[in-house]
Amino acid sequence: MHAVIVWWDLAGSGQTVESLRTYLRDEAVDRFSRVSGLRLKIWISDVARQRWGAVLLWETAEAAAAPLTPRAAELIGFPATFGDAFDVEATVEGPLPLASVPGRGLALES
Repeated sequence: MHAVIVWWDLAGSGQTVESLRTYLRDEAVDRFSRVSGLRLKIWISDVARQRWGAVLLWETAEAAAAPLTPRAAELIGFPATFGDAFDVEATVEGPLPLASVPGRGLALES
């Protein structure tokens, strides 16, 4: 497995964490649910510092390297401020009572 982390500093972008939540609800969550080789994508934010990003878990490094339509970068106006990729050493799910993780988060629960 392979993990990718990307992060934007939204200062000067014209976007905010709040405005990007609309992008998640209206477009991104559904689109990424159909990306081949993607196991999990977690969008992350820091409202106080206006930072936005994602952690992606891929089946393989090759799947992670496949080109994606850069819609977030298009909306924000520039490529990610930070991005890096890593090999995954191990994964685990904790014993939480949630039936599933998809469909959870501030953008989808508000």
